[in-house]
Amino acid sequence: MTSPITWQHDADYERARIGRVFNYRRPSRYPIAVVEASEESHVDEAVRLAIQKQCQISIRSGGHSWAVWSVRDDAVLLDLGKFKEIELDEKTGIVKVSPSVTGRELNDVLQKKGVMFAGGHCPDVGLGGFLLQGGMGWNCKNWGWACEQIVAMDVVTATAQRLCCSENQNSELLWAARGAGPGFPAVVTRFHLQTRPAYTCMRSSAYTYAKKDFKKAMNWILSISASFDPDTEVAAVGAFTPESAEPYTTILFVTFKNSEEEALAALKPAEDSHPPGAVASFFFKETSISNEYIDQGAANPNGYRYRVDNAYINDDADVVDVLEDAFTTLPTRKSFSLWLSMAPGSRRRLRDMALSMQSDHYFATYVMYEDAADDSVASNWVQSIMKKVEKHSEGAYLGDADFQCRKTRFWGNEQGRRLMDLRRKWDPNGRICGYLDAGDGSRVNGLPNKHEWKL
Repeated sequence: MTSPITWQHDADYERARIGRVFNYRRPSRYPIAVVEASEESHVDEAVRLAIQKQCQISIRSGGHSWAVWSVRDDAVLLDLGKFKEIELDEKTGIVKVSPSVTGRELNDVLQKKGVMFAGGHCPDVGLGGFLLQGGMGWNCKNWGWACEQIVAMDVVTATAQRLCCSENQNSELLWAARGAGPGFPAVVTRFHLQTRPAYTCMRSSAYTYAKKDFKKAMNWILSISASFDPDTEVAAVGAFTPESAEPYTTILFVTFKNSEEEALAALKPAEDSHPPGAVASFFFKETSISNEYIDQGAANPNGYRYRVDNAYINDDADVVDVLEDAFTTLPTRKSFSLWLSMAPGSRRRLRDMALSMQSDHYFATYVMYEDAADDSVASNWVQSIMKKVEKHSEGAYLGDADFQCRKTRFWGNEQGRRLMDLRRKWDPNGRICGYLDAGDGSRVNGLPNKHEWKL
């Protein structure tokens, strides 16, 4: 074998096993070996090694992966972190990119060519897991899911066969890749992505309200978000400020435009309509993709233990009541809760793909802390919040989920059944690690795609 491989008994094993794991709540799971690929042939070799050893293979692109799905007992861990490719066709705007390339790395290259890709918000998230989970990227509410911009893929199957997948060949694998998440039954080595023109005038606004004004702030943003400017992302964040004794709620707007006049017209309705009583605010602040990555990185810092969960809130739910505790009772000062406006995109007919779960309201909560002794405090708080939230939800987004902690829906009923059938068809022996549920028991059967509170 020519690829770099680290075995359990090697001195560098712990670095290879968890050195690139973002969440410091790291697992006690031990692969038999780690293959750190730097080229496509190393992927072939890693799959053949798993076949030879009669074990599973797990894949790490390099993202936040709160449940650390890539680290599995008795498997070969294929780490793609050193496999970096970016190749843009300037005529078509299609970029070929390897899964470990991050959104920031990709856009650093693309912006110089006058285009961009609406990848993940956090700068250090690899495209592999992000796209397979659907890709809730920049301005997803208006521009759609990032996975919809996958025009083709290069993959290595569970039998170590190289395939190209597009709408015209091996199309069912492309269908699955748009939303299968960690249960995708092949190893992606290259995505072919459609870019969009870059924006030359990005501006942002924010309005922060005290805990007592949570309902006022949320009712306001709920009333205007679905019909807001189509190039503007809208979010609400519950978090502590450095000087605050209790969580505040901040309503955020980021607009992507090509002139100051367009940006001003986009943000002015929020400036004119926001409720009185904001404890802090800014309007029409100059920003850029690079600056936004810096802010997102600061909000999601490395070196912490994370406990995370999420839900798509029903469109007919009392969203303010459902989310009040999540925004106003955060258990640690670094934690935050997030509401993203998903309308009007959530009201359009989705293309035929595995991703099939959405609503007007996306909610996620991120509990951050440093001491392992606080694991139970963090888990108990998240569980108590989700017990209230889940009964008002359609389901959840794969990217902020942990299948070991809670059962819920991730796809429409028909799409969920089709996806599990395709997994069994393309990987009948369960060679490629799938959904890490409690005890890692689902294997080739996959997830039940049902709410646990309805079982």
